[in-house]
Amino acid sequence: MQQNFVEELTWRGMIHDMMPGVEEHLMEGSRTAYVGIDPTADSLHIGHLVGVMMLRHFQRAGHRPIALLGGATGMIGDPSGKSQERNLLDEKTLQHNQEAIKKQLKKFLDFDQASSNAALLVNNYDWMKDFSFLDFIRDVGKHITVNYMMAKDSVKKRFSPEASEGMSFTEFTYQLVQGYDFLHLYREFECTLQMGGSDQWGNITTGTEMVRRIGDGKGYALTCPLITKADGTKFGKTESGNIWLDPKLTSPYKFYQYWLNTSDEDAERFIKIFTFLSRDQIEDLIRLHSEAPHKRELQRTLAEELTVMVHSREDYEKALKASEVLFGRSTAQDLKLLDEQTFLDVFEGVPQAVVERNEVESGLDMIGALAAKTGFLGSNAEARRSLKANAVSVNKEKVGEDYVITPKDLINNKYVILNKGKKNTYILVIQ
Repeated sequence: MQQNFVEELTWRGMIHDMMPGVEEHLMEGSRTAYVGIDPTADSLHIGHLVGVMMLRHFQRAGHRPIALLGGATGMIGDPSGKSQERNLLDEKTLQHNQEAIKKQLKKFLDFDQASSNAALLVNNYDWMKDFSFLDFIRDVGKHITVNYMMAKDSVKKRFSPEASEGMSFTEFTYQLVQGYDFLHLYREFECTLQMGGSDQWGNITTGTEMVRRIGDGKGYALTCPLITKADGTKFGKTESGNIWLDPKLTSPYKFYQYWLNTSDEDAERFIKIFTFLSRDQIEDLIRLHSEAPHKRELQRTLAEELTVMVHSREDYEKALKASEVLFGRSTAQDLKLLDEQTFLDVFEGVPQAVVERNEVESGLDMIGALAAKTGFLGSNAEARRSLKANAVSVNKEKVGEDYVITPKDLINNKYVILNKGKKNTYILVIQ
């Protein structure tokens, strides 16, 4: 029995707009739909996740998803929601980016061709690269009027009096190239639905128009809302930039922390959009959270589900351990298991001082570590008072004035963590 894809997306809050007849069309049998992905970086970031989740829900409902990498459109630049034209990428860079994105998509979509609704990965550069300009304006351009193209919001915005610059011909033709993608996929794979963010509505409907005018067929459009945060800050962004799926660009620890620090209001929306938990499971979590908000059940579950899905169960466990470091529930042994990148992420912004390696090799006394050599505490006298009060820890273990820091204390052969009380943390960097 066909699952109702539209119904599933509706309760999850993932539908912004759709053309009439989409639900009926999908319930008639297995269909094919696509989402376009911009390959201008060699990793997806969490802003891409909504489109990828839509494709996975589509496949779970018994349909065939197509992920289209915009190798050709990536060379042009999409005007939607942007006030300026972006830098165009060369073919070699795009090829590298596409290969990296392919690997990430395989974590979400089943590409096993033995399956009746196996996902497909296509690149619009493959069918656009041999299209001559004359062929394109003759076979495609003549079917769409300039009036039709000018009426699109994404185009009108760029010609408004407030816009600082106009729009190049290259960007103006973007919707024709994207529209042609839909026509090509309709002809090659019987693809009848294009999905994307709400800012893509104009480009998507140009595609449905091409399917009708040139392909003599019927194409459908469905968009999801653009994700925003309740506090008005941009979703998927931190002070250091995008939250990437590539662990080299955003460590699993930082990825986990991003979701863990979600507000209550956002967590209730995000757990529906970014996980595959059932409606009953999510409603139970929302109830539990409302009864005891301080336990942050929604955030913990959201962070776990996403970290395991994007990275791995092992990465999640490591992120959990690393998080506990900040709350004092970890041992010196736990600290030594942290890899260097996670260690640096956990202690980002903590005061640091550099100490020569030979000083540690010959034994660094606690007064030197806390004051004389580092200036962490205001004076040697303050360091002595803190040590006598049993308020000082080395790598989370209490020490006295007679303790000496040696190479056995080093984390990643380079760092030592000092604590004075619960709130003051310092890092020795051994060089």
